[in-house]
Amino acid sequence: MDAPLKTRDLVKTFGGIRALDGVSIDVYNEKITLIIGPNGSGKTTLINVITGFYHPERGEVKFNGSNITGLPPFKIFEKGIVRTFQIPHLFKSLTVLENMLVASRNNPGEKLRKALFKNSWRRAEEHLVEKALRILELLNLDHLWDKPACTLSGGQMKLLEIGRALMADPLMVLMDEPIAGVNPRLANEIFEHLLSLRKELNLTFLIVEHRLDIALPYADYVYAMDRGKIISKGSPSEVLEDKIVARAYLGG
Repeated sequence: MDAPLKTRDLVKTFGGIRALDGVSIDVYNEKITLIIGPNGSGKTTLINVITGFYHPERGEVKFNGSNITGLPPFKIFEKGIVRTFQIPHLFKSLTVLENMLVASRNNPGEKLRKALFKNSWRRAEEHLVEKALRILELLNLDHLWDKPACTLSGGQMKLLEIGRALMADPLMVLMDEPIAGVNPRLANEIFEHLLSLRKELNLTFLIVEHRLDIALPYADYVYAMDRGKIISKGSPSEVLEDKIVARAYLGG
């Protein structure tokens, strides 16, 4: 089975604290891989290292065979890895559709030479609008296309954040607690949407999440972290039944 994303022996320190202590994972194509662990276990730090927000002291990150360790975030974005954040980074004064459009890659209307010639970019703009509306429909947000983002519920903002990631045509989406602060019904809907997107767009997801009761049933593979280390890995049932994982969550 192909694993386009691989980390090997990642180490990241902050002062005297090893936030990552030799972390190695494999993320397989068209799978939902979940990273779990108690607060402070290193989950978000791992996402930040993979996406270039932090530079590791040791180890490497490979994506589709290329070493991307320490590349700046925009370079990693260009390679097809797109991330979302625990708190959605939306333009709240813009409409839902406008938020989608600003996230698209290589918009010809934003280039000085082409911007001067409307006919050269109008068709591309129309295509982007159609693409955005298709994605909003997949996320059940199409009826809100003209509403300011500030009027959305917390769960709808999470979905819009996902939609903006999809506008960049990603190969892989990394998500940091996509259902944090969302009520259980909508949280399950978000994961149902992820299953549909994986199937329809052949996407791969790496997700950090702490609400295990909701997230685990949707995962194909799970890594559990504690104190910067991978302490368990396998199917959701294997990891959930691991006594080491139980002790990490209970503080034993």
